[in-house]
Amino acid sequence: MSTTSGSASFNLDLVNLIEEAYERCGQEMKTGYDMRTARRSLNIMTIEWANRGINLWTIEQGFIPIVTGQACYPIPVDTIDLLDTVTRTGNGTPQQSDINITRISESTYMTIPNKLAQGRPIQVWINRQSGQSNATTATLNGTISATDTTITVNNIYELTTNGFVLIDNETIYYQSVDGNQLINCARGQNGTTAASHLSGASLTVQNLPNINVYPTGDGGGPYIFAYYRLRRIQDSGTSGQVYQDIPFRFIPCMVAGLAFYLSQKIPQAMNVRDFLKSEYEEQWYLASTEDRDKASDRYVPRNLFYA
Repeated sequence: MSTTSGSASFNLDLVNLIEEAYERCGQEMKTGYDMRTARRSLNIMTIEWANRGINLWTIEQGFIPIVTGQACYPIPVDTIDLLDTVTRTGNGTPQQSDINITRISESTYMTIPNKLAQGRPIQVWINRQSGQSNATTATLNGTISATDTTITVNNIYELTTNGFVLIDNETIYYQSVDGNQLINCARGQNGTTAASHLSGASLTVQNLPNINVYPTGDGGGPYIFAYYRLRRIQDSGTSGQVYQDIPFRFIPCMVAGLAFYLSQKIPQAMNVRDFLKSEYEEQWYLASTEDRDKASDRYVPRNLFYA
């Protein structure tokens, strides 16, 4: 009498996944460069997946405490976009209450006359920056303590009118610039700790993705900005990595996609390139249509009456 394995844990580690993709191109992985170029293609492909839509396994929840008078807050640098956002009061208590906060565009946020008005936040503009950092020639002109909110620098030529800068290990948000001074600084941003810094310390511009809330919060809180975000799929081939950052449902799609990507770089695979592309698209369709919320949608008509 035959028996089954009793397990359902099959997965492909990085080496076997790449070998399978090469074999579909009619090739073998023979050199270290073959592995390196395949990892590069995997990373490019997972970025492409982010452009194709929502990948459910990359949804994560986050929280940002709202500070009275502060409009801008960084969000994790690997964030693709925010899906849903609320303003929360009474966090962690039986009286906890979530109220929807409306997402607005940059142009709508720009037209708000007083962006520092205080109240319960009801609107948010999500500024989807690159996350990259740029070194500058700007340095501190004088020592600062961990509580200083005005920072003097030697020049502002490479700084924007507001934004985030990294000094030593601390990220600082400055609200505006006046001469060679950064004004209304919020210290210890992006998970860093406010600290003292010596004169001459270098400034690095951080183009962090961020949210801008309106109003900026008041004494009626404390308020928490709660959100669900889409994060990037983790990189391929980092130190100690064995498996890819995907659910088992996407293994056929990843293998098919990598085979197609490799076929664009292997001249001998030119004759099967179109087939590999169609197979990739079919596997993407199967995986992506399964990887979706199964909840029902409910639509309620709204009638407006004018006297």
